[in-house]
Amino acid sequence: MKSTQCYHCGDSCEDSLIKFDEKHFCCNGCKTVYEIFSENDLTCYYNFQDNPGAIPTEIQGKYDFLDNKDIAEKLLDFSDGNTQIATLYIPHIHCSSCIWVLENLHKLNPKITASQVDFPKKKVRVTYNSDETSLKEIVLLLSSIGYEPYISLEDYEAGKKAVDRSLTYKLGIAGFAFGNVMFLSFPEYFEVDGFWIEKYKNIFRWLMFFFSLPVVFYAAKDYFISAFKGLRSNILNIDVPIALGISVLFIRSSVEIIFDFGTGFFDSLTGLVFFLLLGKFFQQKTYNFLSFERDYKSYFPIAVTRISKDDKEENVQIYDIEKGDRLLIRNQELIPVDGILINGNAEIDYSFVTGEAVPVAKKSGDKLFAGGKQLSGILEMEVLASVSQSYLTQLWSNDVFQKDNKSHFKTITDTISKNFTIAVLAIAIIATVFWLFIDVNKALNVFTAVLIIACPCAIALAAPFTLGNMLRIFGKQKFYLKNATVVEQLAAIDTIIFDKTGTLTTHKENTISYDGDELNEEEKSILKSALRASNHPLSRTLYNTFKESKIITIVDYKEIVGKGIEVTYKGTSLKLGSASFVRNNEESATLDTAVYISFNNFYKGKFTFKNSYRKGVKTLFNSLKNNFNLSVVSGDNEGEKIFLQENLPKGTNLLFNQKPENKLEVVATLQKEHKKVAMIGDGLNDAGALAQSDVGIALSENINVFSPACDGILDASKFNKIGTYIAASKKAIQIIKYSFMLSLCYNLVGLYFAVTGQLMPVVAAILMPLSSISIVVFTTVSTNLLGRKIN
Repeated sequence: MKSTQCYHCGDSCEDSLIKFDEKHFCCNGCKTVYEIFSENDLTCYYNFQDNPGAIPTEIQGKYDFLDNKDIAEKLLDFSDGNTQIATLYIPHIHCSSCIWVLENLHKLNPKITASQVDFPKKKVRVTYNSDETSLKEIVLLLSSIGYEPYISLEDYEAGKKAVDRSLTYKLGIAGFAFGNVMFLSFPEYFEVDGFWIEKYKNIFRWLMFFFSLPVVFYAAKDYFISAFKGLRSNILNIDVPIALGISVLFIRSSVEIIFDFGTGFFDSLTGLVFFLLLGKFFQQKTYNFLSFERDYKSYFPIAVTRISKDDKEENVQIYDIEKGDRLLIRNQELIPVDGILINGNAEIDYSFVTGEAVPVAKKSGDKLFAGGKQLSGILEMEVLASVSQSYLTQLWSNDVFQKDNKSHFKTITDTISKNFTIAVLAIAIIATVFWLFIDVNKALNVFTAVLIIACPCAIALAAPFTLGNMLRIFGKQKFYLKNATVVEQLAAIDTIIFDKTGTLTTHKENTISYDGDELNEEEKSILKSALRASNHPLSRTLYNTFKESKIITIVDYKEIVGKGIEVTYKGTSLKLGSASFVRNNEESATLDTAVYISFNNFYKGKFTFKNSYRKGVKTLFNSLKNNFNLSVVSGDNEGEKIFLQENLPKGTNLLFNQKPENKLEVVATLQKEHKKVAMIGDGLNDAGALAQSDVGIALSENINVFSPACDGILDASKFNKIGTYIAASKKAIQIIKYSFMLSLCYNLVGLYFAVTGQLMPVVAAILMPLSSISIVVFTTVSTNLLGRKIN
């Protein structure tokens, strides 16, 4: 008697059969999971694979150790209030269907806020409400639907970085089989006669058959799985013709061997799979190299302030931070790494991590997580671990900060790939029918060669490899972009808006003069301590002029963006900022850039800044004037309008007294005129404009200013190369277009030889991966040459 299998997990239902919705389940657990899928219209999960769920008895009690809070905390990326985030390594992720299921976890468990899949690394990042569910429940849910996470408490990072060597094994087996089949085919190739050859001919043929079995059923299985899942989902993917070609060759060859009709096509079959896998191996290695270069050899060009053992402050790059270091985090600065709060009034905005902009109060001894932004004055923290570059990149790519910009080339590639398979199958069938009437022996070769030779892979690879390599090249040039789509958007820019203070000017060489009543030592200490907590360029410059004054701890600190700072210390209040903010007077007393100060609402004086412009500003604007509409926006008054008019090209739009909301409106107005706008600022008073623009670039100069809404971060030392980077982006788009043309020519020529019967399947198998490899080589070499020109 045949045993009844559970519809969900495939286990036997003989002991306890539960019927529901005309389906059989082994237990209530499997039935419940099915019900959840049904209620949320996710039952097509079962179309991807028969009995995909895990057997309940196999996971029962397996994850009880996660009830231990100390153990669970080691596996968390973030834990604050009722929000927790965990990144789990799931080896079973292997296709788009897996991504679909894992990114719909919130439908299976409403207590899960979001889930984001990192497909190349086989990881899923789950955000959930810790008051209503737990890490254990999420792990059990994943296990029950067939995606059991790999958790190693001894070395969890090792688990995350586990290397998948299956492609290497498959390539090795296919290569071994191909070599032996070729060796065994030599007598047939050269038509060697003789009693010895005739005697062992059948043995040679059967050996070739057995060598082909692991190639077809192991090395090539991914093509069959992908094709099957695509067909089950009513999608004709590129693996359908490949799987069909392999099947036809294997069946035809097997029939010839079994009935002794001939030697078959086992050489073509094993060669086909070997060269296909060789091409995939090369692509994977190149992709991994680009990813490694981006994650570990190019960094966010952001500096943080480290406090040395003798209490001196020094600016260091974030990747130089080590465990045990003391960091100074100012108002509106990003916390770059996990740490413990030592002192300071901490109000942390974790919207960068969770998407929820609700400030969280922290006290001394509390844990702070990377990605939070300090909103209330200054704090000191001790570092718990070194900076994770890939983690910051992942946070930056959070869906919360994504702009609605779809890749033009991705749309083209998707359209071509969608229709390509249908066209190839139609051509293969028509050509085969034609040859059946002319030469039956050639018909099979034509059918297989057409299926193999025509491939949109080269088209699909052009954009990712070109743009991906440009990300790596820009990263090494201290121009760090969020993702590959930004390169495409940068190439379309026709309007550039520059912020003035901190962008066109540099605080490093400013000259400052004071005009007003003399300040006593206590007032200087209060002023210096207030400036210490701010990361505005003028505050940083002014702070460095009070080297002899003492630093005091200020608890009551308030910074109003675009206006100034207000603090209170032991009954003494200080206001510093614009004239309108400090003096309650809309009219400025001077046209120069100045910071006004008052103590206890009594005006004391002003610090006047003679701005120092960056080297190369005039040259940069002159190089851009012919190809772009240029604008300068500033929150300052018109004190330097004449200077800018004399030094910048005619036609440059100069806008002064612009508040943060005004800057955003300027960008939006230009976009309504169908302009593609790039905004370049320091990320402070122009965060809204950076977010609104098509490409927002934050300039970084030894300060930890980072707006997650921006698309790129540019090191201030490379400011004069903005035009070069935009030009390089435009050339990268040209490289992609050339790659498309190259791939199209290859496919047309290849199809011609295949349809006319002049191309053997094994030759087609060699040419197909070579076309992909040639595109990858062409794009990589071209972009590397382009990279040398911008050095």
